[in-house]
Amino acid sequence: MNRTEFVIATAIILFIAFGLGWFTYWLIHRFTRVSKSDMGELERMAQELHEAEEMRDQAITYLQQREAELTNQLSQTEAELSAAMEGLREARHEAEELRAYLDRADARP
Repeated sequence: MNRTEFVIATAIILFIAFGLGWFTYWLIHRFTRVSKSDMGELERMAQELHEAEEMRDQAITYLQQREAELTNQLSQTEAELSAAMEGLREARHEAEELRAYLDRADARP
């Protein structure tokens, strides 16, 4: 193999390598390219996701406020129940004292 044949063979090999590299680049670019309609779809999905996250945050805030209200109402109801039970105990005690007084008053004559 003389020098001219070696240069031609090297040129052909380099040209084939260049062609394969360009073809590979074109193929990868073709499959990974995002079209404008796809970008529009991605933007729409991102906007919907953002709106859904805002709605979730609002729902969480509402539930926390509602839970605080119900906890407060429960505490008030428990306090009222405690006061009512205390009043009932006092009324029963007073009724027993009155019965005992009436029993003693009936036993005297």
